[in-house]
Amino acid sequence: MKLSELSGKEIVHVNNGKRLGVLGQTDLVFDERTGEIQALIIPEGNIFSFRKQKKETTLYWNQIKTIGKDIILVDNE
Repeated sequence: MKLSELSGKEIVHVNNGKRLGVLGQTDLVFDERTGEIQALIIPEGNIFSFRKQKKETTLYWNQIKTIGKDIILVDNE
């Protein structure tokens, strides 16, 4: 799968349906040797919260349960 195919997909928690963010507004952590994605770093809040301290959620690749057409389901508990 190409990174461009992941962009724009909504990230949703599989157990409670909570919307965590949209891929494309996240940072990716890569393994420099293999080029594999290790984690997604999802900022919490919105673009208007720049004065507040930003929180982020880190989702490791093994926490991704499925990648669908429009949604990525994760379980980070």
